[in-house]
Amino acid sequence: MPAIAIPGPEGRLEARFSPPPRPRAPVAMILHPHPQAGGTMNDRITQALYKTFVARGFAVLRFNFRGVGRSEGEFDNGIGELSDAASALDWVQSFHPEASTTWIAGFSFGAWIGMQLLMRRPEIRGFISVSPPSNMYDFSFLAPCPSSGIIIQGAQDEVVNPNAVQKLVDKLRTQRHITIHHDEIPRANHFYENEMDMLMASVNNYLDFRLDPNSPIK
Repeated sequence: MPAIAIPGPEGRLEARFSPPPRPRAPVAMILHPHPQAGGTMNDRITQALYKTFVARGFAVLRFNFRGVGRSEGEFDNGIGELSDAASALDWVQSFHPEASTTWIAGFSFGAWIGMQLLMRRPEIRGFISVSPPSNMYDFSFLAPCPSSGIIIQGAQDEVVNPNAVQKLVDKLRTQRHITIHHDEIPRANHFYENEMDMLMASVNNYLDFRLDPNSPIK
């Protein structure tokens, strides 16, 4: 998949895009982990999420936040990165305006940005948040969380506290009209180094459930 450059708020954003394989194909955007901890769109979890959505017939975009790789600009503590994500989604929608639905998926810092984007973009109907850093960032903006999704966490995560993630899940589950799934992967650390198969099995089981025409969650 060749690199492309898409317009962002601070200049070009380096991206990879798998175009829609058919009319009205759904859209997914994948967000990478923390830029200052080595996170890029080529992170293996980010790539695995990207490939999973491509295989399911989505139009899929992943990109480097500002200041990462060939993306212009400088790290902005999440504020600018949220604007990057909004601009990237704008670009996908301008390229493929007839998308039937939109999903967001993110890992760690990318999960935090993705869940903020949920609050701004009512067209996002599903999310996958892998190891959302709820012990590092305030997630109280999810009031209420506007769409259903899954939160996946490693039980042996040394970066994101599993108890903090459980508290976030419990809080979100008090909200009406959405359903929050939660998978905790035994033995998995923050990077799922020996548990990638279990992580992606969790992702794919959830997508099987949600993308079934008879799924109770629309």
